Amino acid sequence: MFNHAIEMKIYIVKTFFVWLVAVGLLSACGSDAKKVKENDIRFDTMTLKESYHMKNIETNPGCSLQINFLYPAEYQNQQVLNAAQQQFIRAFLGDDYMQFSPREAVSQYAANYLNDFKKRETDFESDVEEHGSEPNDEWYSSYEILSDSIYYNQNDLLSMVVSKEYDTGGAHDAHYYTNRVFDLKTGERITEAEIFVEDYQDDLAKIIVDAIALCNNVDKASDLENIGFFNINEIYPNKNFYVDEIGITYTFNEYEIAAYVVGATSVRIPYEKIRHLLRKESPIAHIAF
Repeated sequence: MFNHAIEMKIYIVKTFFVWLVAVGLLSACGSDAKKVKENDIRFDTMTLKESYHMKNIETNPGCSLQINFLYPAEYQNQQVLNAAQQQFIRAFLGDDYMQFSPREAVSQYAANYLNDFKKRETDFESDVEEHGSEPNDEWYSSYEILSDSIYYNQNDLLSMVVSKEYDTGGAHDAHYYTNRVFDLKTGERITEAEIFVEDYQDDLAKIIVDAIALCNNVDKASDLENIGFFNINEIYPNKNFYVDEIGITYTFNEYEIAAYVVGATSVRIPYEKIRHLLRKESPIAHIAF
């Protein structure tokens, strides 16, 4: 029998910084002091735990799902709030759940997760009948843990990071990070195209690679390839970024630019290093210039 627990909490998030510790996280820090305006936005947290074992027998392969979803709940502009909620759901659970409310989206995601696992139950029963009480090795237990955090919540900007940890029977667990920035004047996601001038990719790629090299204490960027990174000429801005008062942080997930042993790589680029690439009329211009 599966366990089911949902908990709702309401609180005000003012300024909440979590420094993501991964291989090569931060480059140089420092920026000019700027006027800070806290965002007046309220958040809810929805916590859910589900688990199930084949045939409701705990010794059989099972699945486990844990969700801790922090999402905007109250804001002065209802239209902006609705848009922001949709974007949070999209980043957290995917496009298929955007039509639901945050609570409904989490519940539907959990139901789909369990149903997908239960669909294999008939095959499991057949395998047990064929091989006796010890089915073949293709059967395994799986799990998924989803959570998100607010990394920046000031000056009409909101940065979030979604963390996903999961195991579907591979050689090791997997981790995936999704970064997003939202404009609280519209509730919509802010994209690279809105922030950077045209043809920024090559210049920004070099800055990112140099910052990764600096964080990994190598003499030159090409030496990254000796410590687990793939071809450095293929490291480019990947749209997976968030902003704060100091700069823009890019995250490259496992296997994206380096071997699994390296892990996810996050690097923060201070604004002073990329101002020549930034649009002066962009949604982040008021904190970048």
